[in-house]
Amino acid sequence: MQSPSVTVNGQAAPLDGVPAHTTALDWLRSRGLVGAKEGCAEGECGACSVLVARPGTTTPTRWTALNACLVPVLALDGQEVVTAEGLGTPADLHPVQREMAVRGGSQCGYCTPGFVCSMAAEFYRPDRGSAAPVDVVGSTEHPPEDAHEHGPNGFDLHALSGNLCRCTGYRPIRDAAYALDTPADGDPLAARQQQPVPAARETRTPAFVRPADLPAALQLLGERPDAVVVAGSTDWGVEVNLRGVRAPLVVAIDRLPELRGLTVGPDVVEIGAAVTLSEIALRLDGAVPLLDLLLPQFASVLIRNGATLGGNLGTGSPIGDTAPGLLALGASLVLVSAEGEREVPLADYFTGYRRSVRTAGELIRAVRIPQPQPGLVGFTKIAKRRFDDISSVAVAFGLDVVDGVVASARIGLGGVAATPIRALATEQALVGRPWGDVAAAADVLGAEGTPLDDHRASAAYRRAMLRQALVKFATENTLEVAR
Repeated sequence: MQSPSVTVNGQAAPLDGVPAHTTALDWLRSRGLVGAKEGCAEGECGACSVLVARPGTTTPTRWTALNACLVPVLALDGQEVVTAEGLGTPADLHPVQREMAVRGGSQCGYCTPGFVCSMAAEFYRPDRGSAAPVDVVGSTEHPPEDAHEHGPNGFDLHALSGNLCRCTGYRPIRDAAYALDTPADGDPLAARQQQPVPAARETRTPAFVRPADLPAALQLLGERPDAVVVAGSTDWGVEVNLRGVRAPLVVAIDRLPELRGLTVGPDVVEIGAAVTLSEIALRLDGAVPLLDLLLPQFASVLIRNGATLGGNLGTGSPIGDTAPGLLALGASLVLVSAEGEREVPLADYFTGYRRSVRTAGELIRAVRIPQPQPGLVGFTKIAKRRFDDISSVAVAFGLDVVDGVVASARIGLGGVAATPIRALATEQALVGRPWGDVAAAADVLGAEGTPLDDHRASAAYRRAMLRQALVKFATENTLEVAR
């Protein structure tokens, strides 16, 4: 077995003796690569963003931006990382760095390296397009309606949804993003995307293990029920950083091929538990419309680049955004242990606050969504910020309407009980009723669950938002059904 190492800016660096809880950010800064900063230590500000070579869909490799403050550096064993220092130098700036400089996109500079890395990931996105750069500054032309989110050069500003700037303001940063052309011929990072990603390899230290395959992982978890399982570390990284939690053993499952499959069949859509949310959106390519509505509202691109369905469901959080959507789709989970597999309906999976039917030694292997899916779907997330925030209330709808009458209904709720729940009473109130006549059912929905008063929202507000979510969904979709 090889000693653990990671390639940073083209140079291999050993990881021997690094503690399991050491984040990639702390390790990079200890080596003098101090462009990436710690701003929040929980993946909300993006000051720590770096690029990692990850599997692509249209190219073998895709440069993917990640929060270095959350990922254990040992989880990057055998992988390739590029920091802001590796993109360019003062004498030879990278195109992203140059545009940020000339358009005033940096003031104090604290957040700038993170912005640059997130922008570089979008700069190298293979399907970004090849439109000519547009000089936004000084232009007298009226910008298109969506200019504030999508540039004429194909740049999607949502790529920066996980990066915060507190002094420059976002207009010059947007200007820099919209001024970028396509990578020049001979750009080494663009060329690197045409080569395969580094092969996954086994890692073994006293407190951090990446098993070679799923059977090895299950055997280890059977022997060590005290182990913490991580994939994207978007949840565990917060525990390490803000609460100082240290695990006796960390087991990384993010690169196990048995957990990385995704298939769309006539009877079921199966998504591996370790496929990241960003990969799910790309690989499904519209095959699950409800997820197309849900995933863009899940945290930020930086988080979605690491987070997984297995992790989001495995934590058992009552405010995890994927659970309501999957409940509305009638999804089930495939649980696997050394003794074999079993399939559990997601509606029966949660047993209490952050508790589930999953036993010690079991992993979520996959999520299964039955086909055909509901014909009418929707997702409403109520939060204090439009993006990159935790839900106060999340409501997902999956309905079938036949000849103007609700034939079937599934509604998933988050943030209104100790677990994600189905709105069973509301479903019953809808079925058999004309679609659009939802006033009575909305009152029922407002009484579902046991919402609490907390710092995110009051119980009364949550109940009001439940009711309003159904009214809004019906208003927006009555005409669509009529067509």
